[in-house]
Amino acid sequence: MAEAEANAEAGLDDGLGPIDALIAERDQWKDRALRAVAEAENTKKRAETQNNDARAYAIQKFARDLLVVSDNLERAIQHAPKDADQAAAGLISGLELTHKALLQAFEGNNLRRVAPEPGEAFDPHLHQAMMEQPSDTVQGGQVIQTLQPGYALFGRTVRPAMVVVAARGSGAAAGNAAYNPGGGGSGGNFDGQA
Repeated sequence: MAEAEANAEAGLDDGLGPIDALIAERDQWKDRALRAVAEAENTKKRAETQNNDARAYAIQKFARDLLVVSDNLERAIQHAPKDADQAAAGLISGLELTHKALLQAFEGNNLRRVAPEPGEAFDPHLHQAMMEQPSDTVQGGQVIQTLQPGYALFGRTVRPAMVVVAARGSGAAAGNAAYNPGGGGSGGNFDGQA
């Protein structure tokens, strides 16, 4: 290296200057080509991910529309007379079978029913609190009753479950671990799942 600098200062050129420039240009083009290949791979992966998401969630709007049908069938079954004559009993059993088949179709397409039981913790990602009321049976921040079941498609909420939540200070233990898990005075709740 020192010899090359000395030759350059003395005006002696060994004729390798153009070759060094070509090598530098080759390295520059090689780097550009590698970057272009990496960018193409990233674009391909991104497009594949977007296509998979589009396929998985394409039925989301259709499923949301069918949830209304499921709700109506469920209401019809709930309000059907229990001591019906043979013709009405056949109609009622037909409604029950249709509703069961619809729910099986939902499960077959990964549309999962979300209907929390009393005492389950309120999850704002899956549940929508319609009201809050005091309860003697569950602690504050837990579900008392499910008013309408919700549904999730591949873990993504299509419709949140409408629930009644126990108010602060409810339940046997007034400490309400659901509202104040740390017991500290931070003044806020931390949602670690978000």
